[in-house]
Amino acid sequence: MITKTIQIQEITVDELADKVADKLLNKIKQYLDDLHSNESDVYLTRQETADFLKINITTLWHWTNKGKIKSYGIGNRRYYNKQEIIALLKKNELR
Repeated sequence: MITKTIQIQEITVDELADKVADKLLNKIKQYLDDLHSNESDVYLTRQETADFLKINITTLWHWTNKGKIKSYGIGNRRYYNKQEIIALLKKNELR
């Protein structure tokens, strides 16, 4: 294990606390940005989407056919972007 000794001179406790808080805040912001960028890549299956919306899978099928929800296909499978669904819910466009 590597240990480091840090010597602090000519700084008050409040200044040190502010510097630590600034560094910590930057790390938290970076973490949240990474978290949000990763959420946009989450795709749900039909069943996962229906469960997430608390609706029947038939209702999901109707909404997809009407163009209310966009689905993405790979072969005969359909997937839904979780971030797009959340955005639709926030805009209150799903009814």
